[in-house]
Amino acid sequence: MTSPMGAPVFIAGPTASGKSAIAQDLALATGGEIISVDSMQVYRGLNLGTAKPSQEEQSAVPHHLIDVVDATETFSAADFLKLAKEAEKKIGAPIFCGGTGLYFQAWSEGLGEAPGADEKTRAELEAMATPTLLKELEKKDPETYQKIDQKNRRRLVRALEVIRLTGKPFAGQRAQWKGEAPAKFFLLKREPGDLRKRIENRVDKMFNDGLVEETRTLLPELEQNSTAQQALGYKQIVDHLRGERGLPETIAMVKSRTWQFARRQQTWFRKMHGSINIEVEAGEKAAHTARRIIEKLA
Repeated sequence: MTSPMGAPVFIAGPTASGKSAIAQDLALATGGEIISVDSMQVYRGLNLGTAKPSQEEQSAVPHHLIDVVDATETFSAADFLKLAKEAEKKIGAPIFCGGTGLYFQAWSEGLGEAPGADEKTRAELEAMATPTLLKELEKKDPETYQKIDQKNRRRLVRALEVIRLTGKPFAGQRAQWKGEAPAKFFLLKREPGDLRKRIENRVDKMFNDGLVEETRTLLPELEQNSTAQQALGYKQIVDHLRGERGLPETIAMVKSRTWQFARRQQTWFRKMHGSINIEVEAGEKAAHTARRIIEKLA
């Protein structure tokens, strides 16, 4: 069928909300191609833990910004913007799909004037303990200290990297985001009990499919990249492989941390004004949800 989309379509939501399957069916129905908005699917080898689309799915629908860097390399929001813009120019009907809110906002409103990554400075910061990072941030930029997610090491490291490189507070250099969603921004929502059950089922499947062995194979690379190593599931399994906890406890922790992450994603997306909410019922087929989105586009 002829695509009803025209301008890019954006599909966002928390982990396990069904974004990928819905985007896949939307692309099949409209002739679109998918641009991944996921900060971890960019890494080669991180497959099971990031719920990366299978080779069959990628063969059926072209995907972009998946497997673009090795697990030893860094990848930033600026890298995402560059590659996403390059991909968009080649696609007639782009479908942006993912759960990394920072990337969606960067696409919509820009990144501000902060400098790019500096390997030496970042390595120094990544070697520091989180409490030490927080102490330095509180001293140098109290405003950012009050607002930042203090459990997110990636954000802490980036804020201090910018402060050290420029000698200025991070708050004044990042884009002054208004929290405005792009046009045709669809936000998937599920009832909390349904979402949590989907998360637990997904985690069980990841472990049954071999997530521990995948992590074991990637361990030498993950140890060189603290960003990739922080990916949900991989971090907990790395600790397990080092003997810090047993497998049942590790699985339970991954489920709990994934649920907490999903709740943070929901909080982030609620701040994006102008999104079109799509309430997805338990058991609803992805193809049906995709048709509902097409109806709204038409």
